[in-house]
Order: sequence, then C-alpha cells, then structure tokens
Amino acid sequence: MVSQIFVNLPVADLRVSIAFFTRLGFTFNPEFTDDTATCMIVGDNIFVMLLTRERFAEFTPLPLTDAHTVTEVLVALRLQSREAVDVMVREAVAAGGSIYNDPQDHGFMYSHGFQDPDGHIWEVMYMTGAPGGTV
Repeated sequence: MVSQIFVNLPVADLRVSIAFFTRLGFTFNPEFTDDTATCMIVGDNIFVMLLTRERFAEFTPLPLTDAHTVTEVLVALRLQSREAVDVMVREAVAAGGSIYNDPQDHGFMYSHGFQDPDGHIWEVMYMTGAPGGTV
C-alpha cells in the first residue's frame, strides 16, 4: 500500500505560486524548499511539489505543457463542507486564480474548481460518504 503521495507540478514563478497557495491556507516544508522547488503540505500524507519549469524538466524526457492551453492533470481535493468549497474558490480567484467552470451539484457530491496562476486545474469538492466506505 502507498504511504504518501507527491504530486509534482511545474510553475513559472515559484514565489507567485507560494504566495497564491499560502493565501489558500496551505503551508510548506522548509526542508524541501529552495529557489527551484517547494513542498506544499496538503494533508498528513499528501504533498504537492511545486517546481520551476526548469527544475521540473530535469525529471522528464518529455516536453512540458502549458496548462493554460492543455490539461495535463486534474488535482482534486475533498473539503469538509459545501461552504468550504465555495470559500476556497472565492479565495483562489481573489489571489489571482481563475474559474474555468460552474459549480456542479450531483446530490452526493458538490464540486467547483479553479485554475492556479500556472493554469493547473484544482477541483475542490464536498462528498457525502467516501470511496471505499470510509470518510
């Protein structure tokens, strides 16, 4: 079984990304932070490595995409309430992000999302129940 997940995302300006996600309430591990990368703490075992495009390119032989024009990943975060979903989206827009779709209400799940300054899509949702039967 996997014990932790690290999502890696390329960013154009690391300082802008840190400021953006700090405003959304995320913190960063200083042990894994330098001028080219930072480790954003999402949960107890969930982390997002924000890497400059140059640093990210060191880890892949493939060309990087521009997330403003091509979707390469959807990062989905489960929040504790519908209100928390709406608050995070509003705060993301106020911090320089953008909305790319309307809120979706599927009964068991309410979701909305935003694009960060680099165009990465972040889905935020509230769900009743949970995959696998636990919350």
